[in-house]
Amino acid sequence: MKKIVLTIACTAISLLAANYAPCAGCHGAYGEKAALNGKSEVIKAWPVARTIAALKGYKDGSYGGAMKGIMKGQVARLSDADIEELAKIISKF
Repeated sequence: MKKIVLTIACTAISLLAANYAPCAGCHGAYGEKAALNGKSEVIKAWPVARTIAALKGYKDGSYGGAMKGIMKGQVARLSDADIEELAKIISKF
């Protein structure tokens, strides 16, 4: 029984990590880095609503500064459900 619970927990953690993995290169493993050599904010523990608004804004081009083109390419593949899941992950850092 313990092995089953441990396996389920490890699978859940790896799935959550996989969704955030592309972000970690610039934002850090826990959103602790200001990406693009300090041109972006630290996203660690951002509220869910703030992250959703930012990611949807990057996707439709209505959010972000001079470097928003980089993020637009990153979020283009994300569905609304993906964005909500990422926002939940980031809020828990």
